[in-house]
Amino acid sequence: MSRVGVYHEGVSSSKSRLQRVPIPVRAPEDRVKGFSEVILGYSPEMARREAARCLQCRQHPCIKGCPVGINIPGFLDALAAGDFAGALTIIRQDNTLPAVCGRVCPQEIQCESQCVLGRKGEPVAIGNLERFAADWEREHRTQVQPMRTVERKGKVAVVGSGPAGLTAAAELGRLGYEVTIFEALHTPGGVLSYGIPEFRLPKAILADEFISIMQMGVEIRTNVLIGRTLTIDDLFAKGFQAAFLGTGAGLPQFLGIPGEGLNGVYAANEFLTRVNLMKAYLYPQVDTPLYLGKHVVVVGGGNTAMDAARTAIRVGSEVTIVYRRSREDLPARKAEIQHAEEEGVQFQFLSSPVRLRGDSQGWVEAVECVKMAQGKDCDNGRQSLQPIAGSEQWLRAESVIIAIGQSPNPIISQTTPGLRVGAHGVIDIESGTFKTSREGVFAAGDVISGGATVIEAMGGGKQAARAIDHYLQHLDRKDW
Repeated sequence: MSRVGVYHEGVSSSKSRLQRVPIPVRAPEDRVKGFSEVILGYSPEMARREAARCLQCRQHPCIKGCPVGINIPGFLDALAAGDFAGALTIIRQDNTLPAVCGRVCPQEIQCESQCVLGRKGEPVAIGNLERFAADWEREHRTQVQPMRTVERKGKVAVVGSGPAGLTAAAELGRLGYEVTIFEALHTPGGVLSYGIPEFRLPKAILADEFISIMQMGVEIRTNVLIGRTLTIDDLFAKGFQAAFLGTGAGLPQFLGIPGEGLNGVYAANEFLTRVNLMKAYLYPQVDTPLYLGKHVVVVGGGNTAMDAARTAIRVGSEVTIVYRRSREDLPARKAEIQHAEEEGVQFQFLSSPVRLRGDSQGWVEAVECVKMAQGKDCDNGRQSLQPIAGSEQWLRAESVIIAIGQSPNPIISQTTPGLRVGAHGVIDIESGTFKTSREGVFAAGDVISGGATVIEAMGGGKQAARAIDHYLQHLDRKDW
């Protein structure tokens, strides 16, 4: 059934077509009391109205803005016509994790930024609609599942079960390969599980995505740390013909200032893992303790900093985010910044920590910050910063959470002979093929970039899976 004549009348005026349908959001005073999901999602009627705003333009620029190449106009057309299962079928042809991407991907700088409607009004809410379609599937238990397209011979090991690894495994499973994912933690998901809070990505939804991948024949083995439990050489000795590295970037970066070794100073990854995976906020009902105190300072301005700050608010602390640049320079998504402000997070811009002070027991008690002045543009397009002499001030802080970036863990590179790494520990790959310097080993995601978006990691995993397929199909030839 075409959408023409179904909901087209509801968006016939130029004004209504230019304005997107607002998505329901839980009230700030309610959501800070716990970890329930903040965004509530579209109703079927709202989803159809929003999808009907799509102009179905000929050039499809939104597809070009999607790292995994979803047929966005196609799934929007199906949604507008009320064919929700059909919409999911279209999405899953290219996206293994639609419920995840609809929640955490920065569509505003990817597919939605290319939407023609955005030139004069608001772009179609592609992310909200992808989320709706995936949630509809889950609620109705239709389990729209891509089938194996061919049957290949060969065993592939996928190291890491984050977005890159899950996508690569699903693509290879769809091609008929025997795929095993090896995950170091006790639960799969990588950064999706340990790094993203429940109020943004509920674990029950993530678990459903794992099930859909396993139903394709992919095996997931947890509590296996490649580089310690097994090595890459061990995997090849066990009969795997290719290996994909999607181990992400979980090694935190620190400020390198005095006092960073005090008690109460957390890397954002550690803090979020304690809360997201180990439910430390329930201590002593659980075994993982967590002490924050009343005043928490979060250093950084990305999505991880927002996640840490909003999590600390829910644990009962007063939170200040310290960011060395201006508000306009914040790299976090605008929605996450807005939600943080609504929930009571304070911001201190153009401010940089220079040292931490501890009490007599070795616990942090304050952060000294210096004001920063913006200078002329640098070569990279960002303004230079200079500390303002005499502008130092102290912020009270019983805990400090550092969220300024991360790099790949060196365990695999240190235990895999012939595997070449570059600056900051990222794994070197051959452009276009995702081949590493080690024969039969491929890599994608944050382990080769040092940190990117979920959907970019998925796009890399998808392309790497195709490269692995090509490699295995030409394994006995010398032209590869």
